Amino acid sequence: MIDWSSCPAVERDPQRVSGAWVFRGTRVPVAALFENLEDGAQLSDFVAWFPGVSLRQAREVLEHAARSLEVA
Repeated sequence: MIDWSSCPAVERDPQRVSGAWVFRGTRVPVAALFENLEDGAQLSDFVAWFPGVSLRQAREVLEHAARSLEVA
């Protein structure tokens, strides 16, 4: 499991989105990025579909996930 607490692009608040990790400043769950990519979306598609999420945030999340997998 990825520890998102050290990723600056995301945040979690138990009072929002059932406490799921979301992109900072939005209600868009981090899981939505991975689900859309798995379904064949491009990163540019995702940020267009979720305007509150920046391309920089999406890249940071992917880079954080990749680094987390290297450690495991």
